[in-house]
This record gives sequence, C-alpha cells and structure tokens, in this order.
Amino acid sequence: MTTTPTQSAPAAATATPATAPSLLATLAGHHYTDPDIFRQEQEKIFERLWFCAVRSADLDKPGAFRTVRIGRESVLITRNRSGALRAFLNICRHRGAQLCTEESGEVRRNLQCPYHAWTYDLDGRLVAAPNLQKMPDVDRTERGLVPVPLREWLGYAWVCLADEPPSFEDTVIGAAIERLGDTASLDRYRTEGLALGKRLTYDVHANWKLIIENFMECYHCATIHPELTEVLPEFADGFAAQYYVGHGAAFAEEATGFTVDGTEGFGRLPGIEDTQDRRYYAITVRPQVFVNLVPDHVIVHRMFPMAPDRTVVECDWLYLPEVVDSGADFSKSVELFHRVNAQDFDACERTQPAMSSRAYRAGGVLVPSEHHIGAFHRWVTDRLAGEGA
Repeated sequence: MTTTPTQSAPAAATATPATAPSLLATLAGHHYTDPDIFRQEQEKIFERLWFCAVRSADLDKPGAFRTVRIGRESVLITRNRSGALRAFLNICRHRGAQLCTEESGEVRRNLQCPYHAWTYDLDGRLVAAPNLQKMPDVDRTERGLVPVPLREWLGYAWVCLADEPPSFEDTVIGAAIERLGDTASLDRYRTEGLALGKRLTYDVHANWKLIIENFMECYHCATIHPELTEVLPEFADGFAAQYYVGHGAAFAEEATGFTVDGTEGFGRLPGIEDTQDRRYYAITVRPQVFVNLVPDHVIVHRMFPMAPDRTVVECDWLYLPEVVDSGADFSKSVELFHRVNAQDFDACERTQPAMSSRAYRAGGVLVPSEHHIGAFHRWVTDRLAGEGA
C-alpha cells in the first residue's frame, strides 16, 4: 500500500517557537488548565460541533432515555412512540427545572418535570400541566421542549447544539475520509449492525486535549504499551497509523488475533476486504471520538470533557450480534485495549500537573512523528478564535 504522510499544520500561535527544524511547538501549558479557556472550548467547540452522545441500541424501546452533558448543557435523548430517537435540552419550559435528573431510565408515555408537573410527550410537545385547561392561549408545541438536531451514524446518536449545525458529511463523515481516504473502508465494518460486547467507563483526571494528543501519536508506544507493540510491532518505531492516510498497522506474524496475548479472536467481520485483514486502523473524529477498527471487532471511545482537568471516557467493544449472543468470552479481546487505555490515561494524568508548572509555561515540543498533532492544535486555536470549520 502506498501511504502519504499527513501534512502537519504550523505551530500554534500562542506557543513559543521551537528552536530546531525537527521540533514544532505545542500549545502553552495554560491551555490545559485555564478555566476560561475550557469555558471557551465548551462554547465554541463542544456546543457548536456534532457530538457523539449515546449508542442508539442503548435506547432499546419507546420511553427509554439518557441524559448527556455536552459543553455546559444537559441534553436529553429518548426514543419516541414510533421508535425514532429525539433529543432535547433537558430543561422544563415552565421555570427551568431539570426535567430528568437521572443519567438513564425509562418512562411509560411521557416526561414529567418533578417541580410543577409540566408534562411532555416523547416528541417534546407539552401535553399536560396543572390548570393547563384554564390557559387555552398556551401553544403546546411552542412551549414544548427545545429540540436538538440529531443524526445517527455508526450505530450512535450524534447531536449538535449549534443554531445552524455544520455539515455532518463534512465534519464527521469527512474525518473518516481524511484518515482512510474514503468512506467505503469504514462502511465495510458495518458498525451500526454490531452489538455491544463490553463497555468500560474511565474517569480521567486530565484535560481532554492531552487525551486526544496521546491517541494521535505512537512515540510513546514502545515505552508504555508492551502488549500493543507485541501485536502491532510497527508501533514500536514511533509512527502511529494515523500519521499516514489510508494506512493500517499490520499484525505481528505470530499474532492470530487482536487480543492481549495475540491468540485468535472471533473470526473476520464479513464485510471487510483482504487488504484490511490483520490490520488495525484508528480514526479521530474531532472533538471527542476515537474509532478503532480490527478484523473481528470495533472499539469506540467517546470523551465527555467535564472540567479543565477531568474527562470521562466511555469505551465500547462491538462484535457481531451472533458472537455476543453466543456468550463468548471477550476477556482477552477486551483486555488488550483496556490495558492500552489504562496506560494512556495514567500517562495523561501524570502530565496534567505539569501543565501548570513554570517549566511548561511556554509549552513543549513535537518531534517529527508527532508533527501531525500540530494540525490539531491549530484546529483548536482557530475554533477559539472563531475561525475554521
């Protein structure tokens, strides 16, 4: 396969220039600690772009709901009586009480505010309230819940809080094209038809950008990922698969599966081609999703930035439904990337305290195998400046 290095962006304008051509400057340390910068990121990134909120299958029946923190807002996602997903701001239109206070649950027919009992159907329309019959001038649709645009892709519900959402095709699906060269390479995994085999949630005491940066590079792989480099030996050389358009890291000759000990997994997914077999592909969908593709399963990370120094990461391992229904033992399959996650998040947590140190006041540097992270830094600073898509 012919691969082309991803072109790197210039260093962020807020950082001190690197002194050697091989080194690019990173963001300055306060970008990872400053509450005001985090607030700007909430407003200008998480509240304006498509955000991967929930796995569609988690809401498996009408009335099932889940609340999700997106930027500074609580978003309520539910399945209506006809089976379609709907998203709303989780705020009662009467006096602003939070409508659903639980992270997830199920209602029979309607959503009712626990404060004054204003009641909404699963399409967000106001259907009942104390003395509502005595207020015939109230427009029940106008006073309904505030809707949030929702799209389904890869088996997940993506929502956007922007008044005018950006193109889903350009900003979300476009990330797969940017990384893999086309959408067909991802479509062959048929992620929307896979079933959840395992979900783990990690509470990481680190800034969300540190986690993104870590995922994008493999300069650290030989140091902290012994199990991963046993299965993907090219990662020991320091270049992540994401450094190249269309490239997937090859399995070691002796590895028969993407498992913690290299033993066999669960057979190849039926849609992928021979050129994708025995290879690992990684995709970053800004601002908060990682997609990992291997021959027998898909791993999806969703990040929920909670504070400048705290990020909750929800990680799903997805397999063929018949594999999940068979009661298969996923432990060796899950353990490999669980260890990778734990190793990565530990590194990010060790890095976070240094972001407020005088030694990192001007930031650090990126070596050549990390230069593509400069594009991410430029994207962040452009978004905060009100530029870029």
